[in-house]
Amino acid sequence: MPEYSVLDDNQIANILDQYNVGSLLSHQLLSGGSENTNYLIVTHRAKFVLSICEQKSTAQAKELTDLLAHLEIHDFNSSKVVLSKTDKSIILWGDKPAMIKEFIRGDIIEDLSGDLLKMIGRELAKLHKVESPTYVPDQLNYGIEQFVKVRSYAADSDFEKWINTVSGYISPYLKMDLPKALIHGDLFWDNVIVKKDRSEIVIMDFEEAAYYYRIFDIGMTIIGTCAEGEIVNLEKAKHLLSGYQSEEELSGEELSALRAFTIYAGASMTFWRHQNFNYIKPDPAMFDHYKGLQVLADYMLSQDDDCFAW
Repeated sequence: MPEYSVLDDNQIANILDQYNVGSLLSHQLLSGGSENTNYLIVTHRAKFVLSICEQKSTAQAKELTDLLAHLEIHDFNSSKVVLSKTDKSIILWGDKPAMIKEFIRGDIIEDLSGDLLKMIGRELAKLHKVESPTYVPDQLNYGIEQFVKVRSYAADSDFEKWINTVSGYISPYLKMDLPKALIHGDLFWDNVIVKKDRSEIVIMDFEEAAYYYRIFDIGMTIIGTCAEGEIVNLEKAKHLLSGYQSEEELSGEELSALRAFTIYAGASMTFWRHQNFNYIKPDPAMFDHYKGLQVLADYMLSQDDDCFAW
């Protein structure tokens, strides 16, 4: 049985009846899983993305649409939510929250050039200058505070020993008085749309947004956009940092902590994959999925403190 919501033409047409978006011409499943199910919707007016929230409450989904509206008000380019005929950003499909967003034209590129990484760095810096709404959490869903959960399902395992070692390494850096900001929290290459003429990029999917250390967000973006197999391409990372600092200067303390927070970012996503696929929703085919990120955290652990210097 699929974990995602399977909709036919009639069901999608009934959803579209609640909007002024035109009549349905076609639909296509873009992605489906435990978090969201996304459909590309084509009407006689335009293209849209219909998202069914598989785990969020209506209140949580509303906070996400509120955040996207907040970004738009502050001139940060991201997904734009389409309001229903009754001016609602969220409707219900059965008991699940649903939303419609404008379709963003462009490409998703895994092997990003230096110029594109500079653009991503600039956009990330612009995001960090947007005032954080009060409803955005000040902890991460997969942050260091959650690592202790490994003991409940994998006590004394090699993974618990590894996550404890990483926790011990990064903990002192969390005591530093480093700037916090509105962060994306999950900026991987597949959350970036590149316009066809390569003149603009759009950052999307703010599901993990938080008010947290901005250097963590940079570290996560390095893991998510500069990885090549089992290594992090440090030259690519320098392009990203160059773009960021052209918009917003990082402090010396932030730069000295960047390697540690890149390790932290890699470990946090490793933890999420390990917990999700080995405990919350065990899937034998995905048991080792976490290792793809674990090797990146280990790679950064093997680097010098000044590995991002240029």
